Amino acid sequence: MAATEGDNGEFYLRYYVGHRGKFGHEFLEFEFRPDGKLRYANNSNYKNDTMIRKEVFLTPAVLKECRRIISESEIMKEDDNNWPEPDRVGKQELEIVMGNEHISFTTSKIGSLVDVHSSQDPEGLRIFYYLVQDLKCFVFSLISLHFKIKPI
Repeated sequence: MAATEGDNGEFYLRYYVGHRGKFGHEFLEFEFRPDGKLRYANNSNYKNDTMIRKEVFLTPAVLKECRRIISESEIMKEDDNNWPEPDRVGKQELEIVMGNEHISFTTSKIGSLVDVHSSQDPEGLRIFYYLVQDLKCFVFSLISLHFKIKPI
């Protein structure tokens, strides 16, 4: 991958997906901060579950990999004007600052690729959908690696 301006400049990412329903405000949110801190929160009130919060500082190599995932997705070229509006089912938000570029998307929760294909902008929403899947896997891997219970 060729070096881009985003490789060395400012970097910030925040993703949120959630809804308000029978069990209150349920959501998943994570944030990569400019100082290298990854913040993660998962609030499910189902059966009186408690909120899970985790924080960890990441190495520059991990942040570089996150930037690469974003850069290769080409999400920075997209526009959410024709994406489904948030509704009672919930909403998703994605904000990214990379170098001198800043994007912020808001859309409804996506249940499956059927929702993507039936939207007014299936190509743009498909890029968003797959990027979010990649980012969730990346974050879940980092959280589970860092907070793994050590054997006695």
